[in-house]
Amino acid sequence: MAQVNVVRLEGLTEAGRQALLQRSEADLSAFFDKVRPIIEAVRSEGDVALARFGRELDGATGLQPDAIKVTEAEFDAAFESLEPALIDTIRYAIGNIRNFHEEQLPPAMNLKEIRPGAFAGDRFTPIRSVALYVPRGKGSFPSVTMMTAVPAVLAGVPELAIFTPPTPEATVDAATLVAARLAGVSTVYKAGGAQAVAAAAYGTETVRAATKIVGPGSPFVVAAKRLLSDRINPGLPAGPSECIIFDDGTVHGGLAALDLLIEAEHGPDSSAWLVTTSEKVVAQALEALPHHWAMMPELRRGFSQAVLTGRAGGIVLAPSLSEAYDFINDYAPEHLEILSTRPFEHLGELTEAAEILLGPHTPVTVANFCLGPNNVLPTSAGARSHGPLSVMDFMKRSSVGYVTAKAWPELSAHAGHLATYEGFSAHANAAGPMRSPYLSDQ
Repeated sequence: MAQVNVVRLEGLTEAGRQALLQRSEADLSAFFDKVRPIIEAVRSEGDVALARFGRELDGATGLQPDAIKVTEAEFDAAFESLEPALIDTIRYAIGNIRNFHEEQLPPAMNLKEIRPGAFAGDRFTPIRSVALYVPRGKGSFPSVTMMTAVPAVLAGVPELAIFTPPTPEATVDAATLVAARLAGVSTVYKAGGAQAVAAAAYGTETVRAATKIVGPGSPFVVAAKRLLSDRINPGLPAGPSECIIFDDGTVHGGLAALDLLIEAEHGPDSSAWLVTTSEKVVAQALEALPHHWAMMPELRRGFSQAVLTGRAGGIVLAPSLSEAYDFINDYAPEHLEILSTRPFEHLGELTEAAEILLGPHTPVTVANFCLGPNNVLPTSAGARSHGPLSVMDFMKRSSVGYVTAKAWPELSAHAGHLATYEGFSAHANAAGPMRSPYLSDQ
């Protein structure tokens, strides 16, 4: 196995620094070429294409076009197959996720009196139909099912459907189905990858087209979302997993190494960096990693080793706290852990991260499975302009205005002045004397 990357920021060229900031889906050109024929096949062939890609790409032997939608019997079988303790854990997590996201619900409408007799505000309504994408390529993710379904149900979206790749047995991961039903979603389709995005965008004989799609996915999913963005709202940019573990030297490097592997084990396309100013932390992390890897199964160990020895992971040693902050903010990670006995001292300096987890008792594992905050997060520096998935991602905002007769003279005069200046005669007429005869009996 190659050695874990250890990069010193001091003396690093600008090109070298920019290379550290790159993610696996930074260049999607090769994926676009592969995704286009998949999209076209789904658009033209519908369920037949979905079933074929399920067999060819997901290994779902025997998947047929008439079995794309999960049946009630499959839901029931999923509950019967899981241990009661795991079902209880899913209920527990859903409860916490619901408690967290309930606080995000806006009022149905709010109006403020801007001037005497003139009111303006916002009205919030759910998006009519949303597709929830739940990946399965390198594992099963009932947590993503909960994180997408719970806020969507709270928002009141009338049409919700989960898209997730089929298993080799041509069904869906049992825990995903349990989580879906407990969260309140009853429509699940056996479709993943670019073909799922295409089905959500165009619809098929079985699948109803959606207005928006949310959820993380592989570069194939990200590429399909971009290509179809004029057909379906692609939601926040959520690609392969990434994290930065920041250790200020007050927490043992072995713990930092333990948490570094959380996102690294998702797959070789993940990104994971330990950032520190402490040589001691670097040495402790390097010493601990072989032990941590020995406690992992071969598949996940291989994924994380590929990340930490490749171009998108390892350890970054910064010469000062300010330079560590700058690097982290430039990276704008999906997940950021602040491993410190005084984490709040650093919080004010770290502004560009989708999720910030404070202290040694808040690993990504706890936060993203059952604490409550959403684990669908922007990647590839999307945290610079996007936040975590929330109730608001399933709602739309309309502006509302109401002007009474009392407020009309003042507002119409000022509006007319601006309309005349901008050269819009109809605008000016609608706010001027021509309107008065029609208002006389109002």
